[in-house]
Amino acid sequence: MKQGYLILETGEVFEGLLAGEFSGETEGEVVFNTSMSGYQEIITDPSYAGQIIVFAYPLIGNYGVSGEDDESVSPHLRGIVTGEMSSDLHHHRATGSLQGMMEENRLPCLTDIDTRSLVRTIRKKGTVRGVISERKDAVVQAGEDGAMFDRVTTNKVKTYGNRGPHVVLLDYGYKKSILDYLLEQRCKVTVVPYHHSIQGIRGLNPDGVVISNGPGNPEHAADQIEKIRELTDSFPTLGICLGHQLIAMAYGAKTTKLHFGHRGGNHPVKDLTTGKTYITSQNHGYVVQEETIDNDLFEVSFRNINDGSVEGLLHKKKPVLAVQFHPEGHPGPLDTVFIFEQFVGRLKESRLSGTSIR
Repeated sequence: MKQGYLILETGEVFEGLLAGEFSGETEGEVVFNTSMSGYQEIITDPSYAGQIIVFAYPLIGNYGVSGEDDESVSPHLRGIVTGEMSSDLHHHRATGSLQGMMEENRLPCLTDIDTRSLVRTIRKKGTVRGVISERKDAVVQAGEDGAMFDRVTTNKVKTYGNRGPHVVLLDYGYKKSILDYLLEQRCKVTVVPYHHSIQGIRGLNPDGVVISNGPGNPEHAADQIEKIRELTDSFPTLGICLGHQLIAMAYGAKTTKLHFGHRGGNHPVKDLTTGKTYITSQNHGYVVQEETIDNDLFEVSFRNINDGSVEGLLHKKKPVLAVQFHPEGHPGPLDTVFIFEQFVGRLKESRLSGTSIR
């Protein structure tokens, strides 16, 4: 291994070793994830497009990788930073190593880093940009990446067949496990690009719509807000992560950037209807500002216990719900998979009764 560096825009420099054959530089927003496992799902989550992930857990790679666990066809992140990285494959499903996966996708892995100090720096300074480089004097470019939905969305309409309710999955960078759970619920699912027209979606005659997770600032999807409002006026709708934020924006709410985001599989969320608390998987840097929510139309259904932020919205008159966390988990707990069951159950009831909001 050769020397490598992570240089933050705030001036801090972290020295480590570059695993594999990577050479050159890569830049992105530096974020941290607190999950103890699931590194492959995290790396292949399209919501990390344009970001450098710091793994807070010290040892990464010890059970290898398996193609079954990818959340997308290929990673969209800019690189990873770890304390240690193992090349062992201590799992019967392993088909390769994490280092091999990173090399195959020409992505840097900077290891032997004091990730505890790095995470403390990000928590103190807030999410910052950084560059992974072989040079200690590399310069971080100012500014942020623009809209990245085009980099992660599908480029064609694809249908996965079942005989149950027909769900259109509006793809801003969906995780495969969202599709998997809809299929497990016996849904017919049609994945469409996020920019697919409202007329095209209506032409598919869905029973409901799921608006997916995705990378970056929700304000970059401002040109899609009118369409999302029309969709929620016409079909039962579920929004997940970015989808949650876009539904809120479609009804006039605003979003704001968190100091260092919620990323990990251990975030406690309270269901305000039942009073129960669930441990959730999360990956987002923005939240809906509660004071901007139209209380005549929406009620806050879930709340983050750690910081009080809005984690869910329920429309008071329409079959529209949205959650900031990931009910499909992967990686993370499956405490809230009932969100899918409730949504699909509503679609099935609508089909049986012959009723519709359209």
